[in-house]
Amino acid sequence: MTTESLYRVRFYSEDKIYEIYAKDVLQGELYGFVILADLIFDNNTTVVVDPSEEKLKSEFGGVRQTIIPMHSIIRIDEVEKRGTAKISEINGNVTQFPSPVYTPGRSES
Repeated sequence: MTTESLYRVRFYSEDKIYEIYAKDVLQGELYGFVILADLIFDNNTTVVVDPSEEKLKSEFGGVRQTIIPMHSIIRIDEVEKRGTAKISEINGNVTQFPSPVYTPGRSES
C-alpha cells in the first residue's frame, strides 16, 4: 500500500511566517529556489472559519505551484496528516537577513 507524501513547509514572506501544506516539494530549475506544488487547504464548508487559512486560500487560489527562495525556508517536514495552514507574525524586531546560497571558494594561485 503506497501512501502519498504530504509536506508542511514554513517560510518567511514579507515579515510573516507562512505555514502551508503541499503534496510535492521539488528543487527548482533556478539554483537556490524550491518549488511547492499541489498545495492543500481545508475544503470544509463549516461555520467556524480560520481567517489566517482563508487568507492563504485566497492568496494561493488557482496557484498550481509556487517558487520560494531557499534562504526564505525555515523548515520542511513530511507529515502524516494535514494541519491548519496559517500565517504568523514574527515576534520581536529582528528581521531575517538573506545569506548567500553560493559562496565561491578561494582560488589558489
